[in-house]
Amino acid sequence: MTSMIEGRRADSARRRERVLKALDAALRAGEDITVASLARTARVDRTFLYRHRDLLERVHAAAAAPPPEGRQAAVSRASLQADLANALERNTRLQTRIRHLEKRLSESMGQSAWADSGLGAPIDVDQLQRQITRLEQQLADVRGELEERTDELDASRAANRELTRALNHGPRETR
Repeated sequence: MTSMIEGRRADSARRRERVLKALDAALRAGEDITVASLARTARVDRTFLYRHRDLLERVHAAAAAPPPEGRQAAVSRASLQADLANALERNTRLQTRIRHLEKRLSESMGQSAWADSGLGAPIDVDQLQRQITRLEQQLADVRGELEERTDELDASRAANRELTRALNHGPRETR
């Protein structure tokens, strides 16, 4: 049993050594350091790094550390993702603006084509036609009122004649 435990410890020590060598090589090369890339280079499982907190902390520290003097800073994955997200958002805003401008242009060109075609009445003629229609309706209403009043007047005159006739031809009193 002890030989098994010692064998596991030796295997773990070999893996740790591979991880440390891979980390040093990545730092010297100025590569982007991530848990996955380091595990792949060291030929260990990612869970190995997560089980050994001291190695994981070294990986995170190395990933966050500034590049050595004289080397250009490598673009981090997080900054690239932020740039991509910003570019996608800008793209969405521009597409919305383009659709809005295309709609306005289409409406403007349609109105211009309609006016140039002669199919639609000019604006002032159209307004005059509406005014004529409104005035014709008012005239019809006034004529209707006039006919009603004329009928009432005729009825009043007829009643007046009847009363006058009744007064004039009725029985006379003798004095």
